[in-house]
Amino acid sequence: KIQSSMVSDCLLRFIICFWTCHVTTPFRPLVGRRQAVVKTAEVAFISASNSLFPFPASAETKSISTRLDSDSLTIPSPSYSSEFNGIDNLYFPPWMAGEWSVVQTLVNTEAPLGVKFLGGPNGSEKIGIESLNEAKKQIDKPVFLKLRFIPTKWGVAEDRIFNTRQRLDAFAGRSVVANVQYADVGGSNRPAVLAMGGTAEDPLQTTITYFKGPAAQKTFVVSHGSETLSDSNWAGYEVDRSIFALTNENTAPPLTTDSELIWLLRRVNENCIRAKLRIAGYLNAQSDTLYFDAKKRSVSLQDYSLEFTR
Repeated sequence: KIQSSMVSDCLLRFIICFWTCHVTTPFRPLVGRRQAVVKTAEVAFISASNSLFPFPASAETKSISTRLDSDSLTIPSPSYSSEFNGIDNLYFPPWMAGEWSVVQTLVNTEAPLGVKFLGGPNGSEKIGIESLNEAKKQIDKPVFLKLRFIPTKWGVAEDRIFNTRQRLDAFAGRSVVANVQYADVGGSNRPAVLAMGGTAEDPLQTTITYFKGPAAQKTFVVSHGSETLSDSNWAGYEVDRSIFALTNENTAPPLTTDSELIWLLRRVNENCIRAKLRIAGYLNAQSDTLYFDAKKRSVSLQDYSLEFTR
């Protein structure tokens, strides 16, 4: 249960995450900065994975997949091309469709700019050290969950309602989510989806999560992209912005966090997919005093291995 008295000017600590899965939104809370939101709130945010299997090297491999191995990342620019078409989303390859049993494991976590950048809105070095130590305790510990991807008229999209609950509950180690629902925004909304031949079940980009305590979180997509590397290899990324707020009478201001999920998926066969997931955390101008010092560079990196089976 969330103790509102514990939520002060830095609203919290970083705990275990991913998650993600984001899981983000498709897959996204994180060990690192984002977890600051969750731990004091005693909720784990999410998401997903990274896998230890060889991907064939190729000159066709472009910038998205190479971001999985970079020591320093800069946050991608916002996506504007589909801002008002109403059906914008990150679409996955066709072989991702369906419900999967997933094992995801944290294999590495880093603070590229130093621990103070993990220390919540006020850049507390003490909180940063605790956050990084807490994250490192989760290395090599598998997390078991289900993830679902839905075929739509425009491609396969993540079932964000189902997956958000799965990730948050799995990484928290207990049921912490009361309800998850979609929210209409200009770039992704139900009326536009239906008007263009979609269905009432097609996933949207933006979710609102209500926790089993006086807290809620709205997550929406800021930027995304993908590239097909081969018939069985795909890379994609998504930048998610989450606004975490208490829903009781506590006057602590909302906390805004930005996270990038970078995926590299490899289809082994029709019943097995292995993946790498990197979650990069960035500071936000609305919440973090060290935002300008970070210069849009990632302040946390978490690498996961993940295996989908069915």
